[in-house]
Amino acid sequence: MHPFIADVVHRLERSRAGLRQAVDAVPAHVRGRRPTEDRWSANEVLEHLSIVETNFTAKVVEAIAAAREAGLGREQAAERPILPQTIETVLADRVNRRTAPQRAHPRGGLDNDAAWQAVEHARRGLVETLTAAEGLALSEVYTSHPAFGTMTVYQMSELIAAHEGRHTAQIREIADAFVKT
Repeated sequence: MHPFIADVVHRLERSRAGLRQAVDAVPAHVRGRRPTEDRWSANEVLEHLSIVETNFTAKVVEAIAAAREAGLGREQAAERPILPQTIETVLADRVNRRTAPQRAHPRGGLDNDAAWQAVEHARRGLVETLTAAEGLALSEVYTSHPAFGTMTVYQMSELIAAHEGRHTAQIREIADAFVKT
């Protein structure tokens, strides 16, 4: 595996391991319950993550396909473009709430297993997309995020991991809310 893809996949794996730990800290019988009326349940957070990752993976697939059509060559960059620290900081900030667009809101109703399967399915799609583009110049393939602007496929993949990290912290907050009550 190309080192750039390996780095991104490794970050995605670390992020997912943290998410799994956070979910496991929420008692199974309350994962579908909201800690307060205006907050999502752990299962709703997982559903949100699956929706966002699926949508962003589709954007990555489109960008890679267009670049291939235009004659995308082999990766020649000496360094992988990384997600800017400013974006990392914004995503890590749990003090300032962010509102997801309606299309990324969970519909609810997923049980524990279905919620976890949804995020796993979405992740498989992203990793398969990246590995199918093995060796291609993904540092030259761009897509856009509505809030953060244009970024490379590598950066978008890291954004997905950082977004998951944000919601991992949210699930830890959910766990704390239910353990304290």
